[in-house]
Amino acid sequence: MTTYSASHLQGITVFVQAVEAGSFTAAALRIGLSKSAVGKSVATLEERLGVRLLDRTTRRLALTEEGADFYQSCLRVLAELDYAESRAASRRREVSGVLRISLPVTFGRRWVMPVLSKLVRQHSKLELDVSFSDRAVDLLEENIDLVVRLGDPGNSAFLSARNLGLQRSVVCGSPAYFAQNGCPASIGDLLDHDCITFGQGGYVFPWKLPDSEGCSVSVKIKGRHTISDGDALRAAVLDGLGIGQFPTWLVADELRAGTLQTALSPQGVEGSPIHVLWPVTRDLAPKIRAVVDELVLAFSPAAPWEKDLA
Repeated sequence: MTTYSASHLQGITVFVQAVEAGSFTAAALRIGLSKSAVGKSVATLEERLGVRLLDRTTRRLALTEEGADFYQSCLRVLAELDYAESRAASRRREVSGVLRISLPVTFGRRWVMPVLSKLVRQHSKLELDVSFSDRAVDLLEENIDLVVRLGDPGNSAFLSARNLGLQRSVVCGSPAYFAQNGCPASIGDLLDHDCITFGQGGYVFPWKLPDSEGCSVSVKIKGRHTISDGDALRAAVLDGLGIGQFPTWLVADELRAGTLQTALSPQGVEGSPIHVLWPVTRDLAPKIRAVVDELVLAFSPAAPWEKDLA
């Protein structure tokens, strides 16, 4: 069996951090070394391997062909080490430390925070540092341990992911609105209704709607109003200002109470996925594993907001 010194592993870790940070300077800040120490560590690694791993420029580092192949191998090795440490740590059943987590604003407040609160009550040494944002945060750049993401999780070799389920979207209106204006039965009928759309930064999100054959189609809706906050949009529809499309996790209570009613199709359409993601190169500490396991338990195989819905 080949014996590896601690310097071998340190060289690999420094190399991976340099690639992810994009420069020796940024990597040095991340891992608490000097810029020259980072550069020397990578140079020593290249000398030991006998290949050039990085092309250096004044602005950015770029992987060579050999470097890209070696980098992917390093990620797999570090992931295996993370898993081994996680299993060893989990045997102590010690869920502790600060967990930095980023959540989508409305979904995070409504559905993730109760799960986290339950976990904190179970583990007195767990501390939360929770931020709310609907943008796709960069976990590595922003030093985030865990993120819950609605929609496309992205395709990154740096991230691990667990699927928490699919969103389901329905078109809704208040009983008073439908009593006064009628209920649309087809996509074409929407032209005769006050539609309230969701938009951000000048972009209006299309609606995913069921066509006559039950397939999902993307439709650009000309709305009378555009609102950039899900809770505010729901309130406007409840007030009878028009009809809107919502994920069922946002309007489940109103649908069960009858203060909102569905149009076009009670089943709506399947929408984008929900994922929890974390950096693959981070130590998969018990705190991360505990949160991931609790979220999977809470949201699958059936989402809690779907209970008793059509």
